Amino acid sequence: MLTGEDQVVRVQLKSILVAMDFSAVSEKALRHAVVVARHYGSKLYLMHVVSSLGFTMAGPDSVTSASELAWRDLRTLERRLESTGAVAGLDHQAIIRDGEIWEQIDDVVREKHIEMIVVGTHSRAGIAKFVLGSAAEQIFRRASCPVLTVGPCCPTKPQLDAPELIRPVLFPTDFSDESLQALPHAVSFANEQKTRLVLLHILSPVPETLDNRWYTAEDVIQIRKQARQDCLDRLRGLVANFGLAVDPICMAEFGYGDRADVIIRAAAELGVEGIIMGLKRKKHIDTIAHLPWSTAYKVVCGACSAVLTVRAR
Repeated sequence: MLTGEDQVVRVQLKSILVAMDFSAVSEKALRHAVVVARHYGSKLYLMHVVSSLGFTMAGPDSVTSASELAWRDLRTLERRLESTGAVAGLDHQAIIRDGEIWEQIDDVVREKHIEMIVVGTHSRAGIAKFVLGSAAEQIFRRASCPVLTVGPCCPTKPQLDAPELIRPVLFPTDFSDESLQALPHAVSFANEQKTRLVLLHILSPVPETLDNRWYTAEDVIQIRKQARQDCLDRLRGLVANFGLAVDPICMAEFGYGDRADVIIRAAAELGVEGIIMGLKRKKHIDTIAHLPWSTAYKVVCGACSAVLTVRAR
């Protein structure tokens, strides 16, 4: 039961853009986008960009031909969606743009006040295997709005339209301000779907000590036990006043190995509907494009559920 001190968090999504390249994986992303748009009553934009890369040297006629083919394919897709009733009663619009993929998507995000981008991935191999190629990495890193990534292991369609089948949602956090920016989205989703929110923090397997004295094995066990309890208390405190409809689960796991692997494993064991994460803002996006990916990128590539990322502003 909500109390006077509880905060009611409700995220509204008035407009959603799904980036299409007419592949099977982008159609899976489209199915997720349609269900989310219907759930929130959002306007859905289906967008394809005829990339200038590869057509520039061939001349303007090649770009024109590619645009005409793209419009044909997109109109065919629209008619199929309409004939099957997939977008019945859903406000939607098709958009074709020519040029650099990220620049065109960014323009549409600003023009149409897009509040979520949906994109698909081809495989677990890495972010370079995004359905839109390296451009999707720019979407992931640069988008000012949340990005929902639908990977190859995700179910064909989310369960938002079947509330009785809704699974938990996982919110991994390192307690940073950037991470906690995604918490309202996690709380809102859990409350609207009346499902369980799972909060996860990954502890260092090596206990932190404040002096140089020798610690026995028993000392280390007690330090780890206390660190875990402190973490669980902190996680509970994050949502204490949010008035969650279903009691949350708080998990404090010791991270042996890659943190992304811990998150992916926890999501698989819990059978979550989705993972919601906050991203840290990068100052030099272009220069780090080919450096080892952060935990968030690895989770996006390897998770068997859709991943919603919210970048710090």
